Amino acid sequence: MIIDTEKILSMTEANQNFSRAAKMADKFGEIVIFKNNKPKYVLYNVDASPQIEMSDEEKIEFVARRILKQHLAAFQELAK
Repeated sequence: MIIDTEKILSMTEANQNFSRAAKMADKFGEIVIFKNNKPKYVLYNVDASPQIEMSDEEKIEFVARRILKQHLAAFQELAK
């Protein structure tokens, strides 16, 4: 795995300053987050990443499913 040094961020820095991590992902398309000096995670910009190609409808459906899963009990209560 070849990693561009400009696309590296430590876990601590990503945790403390996620907006910086997001801006880097916007700029480069993806960044690699290191934990204990080893590559551990990859943060992708979904819009720019060729590995994850989704239509706008698929993106909306993905987010909607996640929200429904997280708040299923509340939605079930509201449905009564």
